[in-house]
Amino acid sequence: MTAVGKYNILRIVGKKSDGLILSDGENEIVLPSDEVPPHAEVNDTITVFVFLNMTGQLLATTKQAFAEVGDFACLTVVDVGEDGAFLDLGISKDVYVPIKEQQRPMRQGEKHIVYLYPDELNQRIVASSWLHKYIEEGDFEVGDEVKLLISEETDLGFHAIINNRHIGTLYRNELFVNVAIGDSCKGWIKNIHIHGKIDLSLRPQGFSHVLDTKKVILRALKSEGGTIGLGDKSTPEEIQARFQISKNAFRKAIGGLYKERLITLSDYQIQLLADQ
Repeated sequence: MTAVGKYNILRIVGKKSDGLILSDGENEIVLPSDEVPPHAEVNDTITVFVFLNMTGQLLATTKQAFAEVGDFACLTVVDVGEDGAFLDLGISKDVYVPIKEQQRPMRQGEKHIVYLYPDELNQRIVASSWLHKYIEEGDFEVGDEVKLLISEETDLGFHAIINNRHIGTLYRNELFVNVAIGDSCKGWIKNIHIHGKIDLSLRPQGFSHVLDTKKVILRALKSEGGTIGLGDKSTPEEIQARFQISKNAFRKAIGGLYKERLITLSDYQIQLLADQ
């Protein structure tokens, strides 16, 4: 059975002037002639994105859709009507967002994080910016590495979609790189509260991160002649600009290197010991 709004592997069962006829064994789907891959032949299989046009006909495309049904995605508003907005999905068919599914009014040219789902009445692809309606229960553990989609700016920082399933929070005072709505990045689960709220970090948690930071600092020292102009009293901004880490993480790492007798420390400088 063909899944509308998703990628499907279909068989080519015929050719006609306006394209290929594809089949899943039950339905026939048209792939327009201007999207037919070279050397495509009857009985070959082909991977296509399937959607419904305005008349309810199943169509296929070999273009890369920005998202599938069941995904959260950052899409651009290309048109606005009385009843809703249309967002660019990267294919010939835009995604419709009814007014009732807009958390705030959408305007042409804006980018919005939305969730794609099939309309219950006709199975066409529609979207909603009421993200919390579509969040699933998470089965994460503290320390898990996850994929993040930055979804909303808040007073505390940013909300982010976790692994296309859940929502967590990145706190502004713990961010040492710039992030923006729509950014995709790697993150880690920092804390899970009893009520299910999840705190996130853009850096690994615990001792393993200290080990990684120590290696980075050692490599920097060796490549820069054994001396770096940062120390225990350097500002957080100077440390962030040089290593993209917090001052606390920097102090833990250089403290470990000092205890291992690999460096010497001063207020504004660290130096690699001569025998290293």
